[in-house]
Amino acid sequence: MKKTTKAAAYAALLSLATGLVPVAGARAQDTTVPDTNSDNSLVARGEYVSRLGDCVACHTAIHGTKYAGGLKIGTPIGTIYSTNITPDKETGIGNYTLADFTRALREGIRKDGSTMYPAMPYPSFSRMSDADIAALYAYFMHGVPAVHSPDKASTIPWPMSMRWPLGVWRMMYAPKPQPMNTTEGSGDVARGEYIVTGPGHCGACHTPRGFGLQEKALDGNGGEAFLAGGAPIDNWVAPSLRSDPVQGIGRWSEDDIVTFLKSGRTDHAAVFGGMADVVGWSTQYFSDSDLHAVAKYLKSLPEVPVQAAATKDPHGTTEMLASGNTSGHAGADVYLHQCAVCHQNDGSGVNRMFPPMDNNPVIVSQNPTSLVNVIVNGGVLPPTNTAPSSVAMPGYRHALTDQQIADVTNFIRNAWSNEVHGNVTASDVQKLRTGGTPIASAAWNVSTTGFSSQAPQPYGAGWTFSPETHAGADAAQ
Repeated sequence: MKKTTKAAAYAALLSLATGLVPVAGARAQDTTVPDTNSDNSLVARGEYVSRLGDCVACHTAIHGTKYAGGLKIGTPIGTIYSTNITPDKETGIGNYTLADFTRALREGIRKDGSTMYPAMPYPSFSRMSDADIAALYAYFMHGVPAVHSPDKASTIPWPMSMRWPLGVWRMMYAPKPQPMNTTEGSGDVARGEYIVTGPGHCGACHTPRGFGLQEKALDGNGGEAFLAGGAPIDNWVAPSLRSDPVQGIGRWSEDDIVTFLKSGRTDHAAVFGGMADVVGWSTQYFSDSDLHAVAKYLKSLPEVPVQAAATKDPHGTTEMLASGNTSGHAGADVYLHQCAVCHQNDGSGVNRMFPPMDNNPVIVSQNPTSLVNVIVNGGVLPPTNTAPSSVAMPGYRHALTDQQIADVTNFIRNAWSNEVHGNVTASDVQKLRTGGTPIASAAWNVSTTGFSSQAPQPYGAGWTFSPETHAGADAAQ
């Protein structure tokens, strides 16, 4: 049994390398470059589709030129970099026909026949409609300036760098392209499903991955795993988007979801980390009908089982902090002097500026990496068209010791109504602060549904694709 498990793990690791296994091409499609001189609206339409897919965030390096590639993406076995998708004929996709482009998006196969890394969410893009792909192609060929920027080589060592295994990965895990056609502007559930499971590829971050780094489910038919929350990405954990009232969005209304995706903030939540990139570059540009469609779809997903939790009186924590008597409570003392001025003694925060600490899904997540990361490195609430103010939280990597950060983390996770198993150690903080290592949560990473298959990290911390986050480092948005 152990030999079989090791063999499966090795095969999964090999499957991360780019493959050279060609498969049958996409179904016949017009390869003519759209005539944008007579239809500029097609280019404009393609720009909107690029917003739906958030192409720019991944294909732009930190402080780089848009779409020219070079964003660092960590994997369990090395670093890869996003590619140049400008129409440059030597270093970009200028020589791609529409058929080539379609095959790349839906099947993950480049023009030369090699397979893309599954960091490219082609399993989701396999659902994209012909019309959206044609518009997107027109935009990249005629609406994006060509940039001569050679792709960066990966740092994956041999034999993991062998290119053929990903062809096997693709055949095992990538679905057959089944384009979805929806009514744009309808604002209905079907349109929301198309955006979430197709161009929006929400599951790429919010769905746990299996032993081969494949998403455990690609849509609602996949059961409880779909959008159940993912592993740390650039040390930010993508939370559940299911009906769990504590760790998911069970308490969110449809309008809450729309407001969050449009502005990055609600009265009880604020965007951070990788999701700040998504809001800053993608969802804030969605039409109102598409935002409502996304919200309707997320709220329509089947309810997931929720473990009953004992009700905890939050007033004890509030009264202790209000009295200033925190002696003997190291974490409470740090919170009182460093955090309470913004997040309040009762953990309520300030609406649409400083998120609440009490009953916050990020705080009570089974994996505390996000909380430790924002304390260590700070965070930025990005400006959006509807909320132009930018709010930043300072990092405490130099102001607090590793032990103090661990103490305040553990305090917050069990203060007020919060109650979470497991403690963060100073060693955990030190590893994240100095080496960027996510907090290992094996000791308390127990599924609330009772199924171990829900765990988002089958091989431990860091088993994910981890693109760099622009928010707080790059003002390109």
